[in-house]
Amino acid sequence: AQSENVLGYFVNVERIPNSCSHSPNRISLKERKILVNLSMAYYRVSISAYNEAGESPPAIYIVPEVSGTDLPGQIHVKSQGTNAVVTWTPEYNPKCFVVDWGTGKEDVHMKIVTTATGNFTLDNFQPYKLYRIMVHASDVCQCESFTRHEKTFGVTHFYSVEGVPRMGPANVTILNITKHSAIVKWTEIAAEDRLGFLQGYRISYTDSSRKKSPAVTLNSSTTSYHLTGLKEKNTYRVQISGFTSAGEGPLTISQPFSTPKYGTVEPLCICITQHEY
Repeated sequence: AQSENVLGYFVNVERIPNSCSHSPNRISLKERKILVNLSMAYYRVSISAYNEAGESPPAIYIVPEVSGTDLPGQIHVKSQGTNAVVTWTPEYNPKCFVVDWGTGKEDVHMKIVTTATGNFTLDNFQPYKLYRIMVHASDVCQCESFTRHEKTFGVTHFYSVEGVPRMGPANVTILNITKHSAIVKWTEIAAEDRLGFLQGYRISYTDSSRKKSPAVTLNSSTTSYHLTGLKEKNTYRVQISGFTSAGEGPLTISQPFSTPKYGTVEPLCICITQHEY
């Protein structure tokens, strides 16, 4: 509404974390758009307007995390206690690599690797937490130049120590129940409750005689399963757990359902014929 009073805009693009000892260079614009080429690191963008009276408070935007599917390199991570050795094979030898690691933008560390090496040791990893590790390449190694010259080489995720999930999946429901089958659906285990790379789910169920059927193992992308071979007019209880390489987590609360004696009821047609006498 007050754009006619604006003379221009100041834009700051700041890398997170910012290891520079000074603030990033300001970009002055007349238009309300700017194109910047950024790596996959975290960035904070602050935009303020100015006129003859002064400068407005900045609007701050955090560039969200993106996933890269066409990155040029592969990163491998090996745990060494609270440390991790990161290795990669660069396609070329830039002047430096910039390594970021952390559990999120609020907890991210940065180191600059200027030696011609394909490995680097990172420290201060905590068990059961998922870390994102990024390696970027840059041919200009001055601190303030990373925003303009940095290109992401590869991204990976890492647990220094994996644990079992702290809980099973949520929202377990039983649908489409027939005499001999039913569909079980659930919501995947939340990332913060996995404590490791989720490898899959196990479904176990018992009937009214407490006879336990063999557990069904499913991959981690599955969130529904069609139970078959059930007995009619019987009560079943279903439980689901998730598992990582460290083992199986707790089962969900028992979810009961009953199969009917009869199958799907067919529509019944009653025909009345009127006779004249």
